[in-house]
Amino acid sequence: MSDHEESSNQKYVVVVNHEEQYSLWPDYSPVPDGWRAVFGPEDKAPCLEYVKENWTDMRPKSLRDADALLN
Repeated sequence: MSDHEESSNQKYVVVVNHEEQYSLWPDYSPVPDGWRAVFGPEDKAPCLEYVKENWTDMRPKSLRDADALLN
């Protein structure tokens, strides 16, 4: 982790990909291709809380969809 990321005033965004997998991304860096920002910029703790509340099934979306077809 860089000194910038360890700073107490570092802000993050929560990003999500097409498989509905979540990650925290530093706000000073462009969101990578294939991901989109869904929350923030904010301190790390609120971002982690957002992920906890919204990423309730860790399986990729494609696997959840396939399981749904079988049930």
